[in-house]
Amino acid sequence: MRDTMHTHVEQIFTFIDQESNYIENEASATYLEGVVYALELWLNEKKVPSVRDADKEEVRKAIQLAILKGMKKSVQVNHQMTPDAIGLLVSYFVKEMTKDRKELSILDPALGTGNLLFTIMNALPTENYAFGVEIDELLIQLAAQTGELLTHDVQLFRQDALKPLLIDPVDIVVSDLPVGYYPDSETSQDYFLHSTEEMSYAHHLFMEQSMKHVKPGGYLFFLVPDTIFESKQAPKLHEFIKENGWIQAVIQFPTSIFKTKGQEKSLLILQKKSSDLKAPREVLLAKVPNMMNKESMELFLKKVEIWQEENTK
Repeated sequence: MRDTMHTHVEQIFTFIDQESNYIENEASATYLEGVVYALELWLNEKKVPSVRDADKEEVRKAIQLAILKGMKKSVQVNHQMTPDAIGLLVSYFVKEMTKDRKELSILDPALGTGNLLFTIMNALPTENYAFGVEIDELLIQLAAQTGELLTHDVQLFRQDALKPLLIDPVDIVVSDLPVGYYPDSETSQDYFLHSTEEMSYAHHLFMEQSMKHVKPGGYLFFLVPDTIFESKQAPKLHEFIKENGWIQAVIQFPTSIFKTKGQEKSLLILQKKSSDLKAPREVLLAKVPNMMNKESMELFLKKVEIWQEENTK
């Protein structure tokens, strides 16, 4: 007998897929625009999936499948999504490191379709509310609809996240950072991490902007390139982190998760300095094993647990 989660996800996906295909064929629109149309129908209850009792994760997964299908058809570089396996692992670390909190405010300054943020919000046992920033109109529309269907308390801003943000400091920042050069040299000059020799790295500037928008003692969970500390602009980044925060952990993901070589990412966990807190006793440096190997994963999670206990003593 097939498990209900799969059938619920499939039924919702089929509903979105059929409506998206219809719009793609009939209105000369893209499949992703069709997804926006399908979710709009659902939100306005004009047409809804036949599933009545799907939970938030099932809804998120089904929407994610439809968006992924649309992204495969799209040629836009910025239309990429954080893999689910990574999202779930980031959720685990967020949960572990905030388990003493009853309520959490979260910011994702590079929201995309919101998949990473919503994976985390679904996984947290605490009350939480979030802010998301995204410049791409189609992506933020998909994020807004998904957030509404999941009934999450999330406020979205359509703007360049490196321009001034009207968002109060939050408890945690989570982000799959956009990697590459930032084209607006005028804006980048307001940042400590701007480069005087070449165009500044967008992912470095996002880290600085995030540090400004997190409370003292708050955590920042960044998905960064494996080579982040090896680039020409890395010395300045080291200096910035040393001045403003503490590195808590660097977690390398298995290369098998990433489609192409050179796309490999790690999870960098920082904590903003606070006069009430001390630097971590030890930085956790770990490599995630093959996630299909149950025993290796159990050992890995045990190692994280021990590190967490030692660090909070």
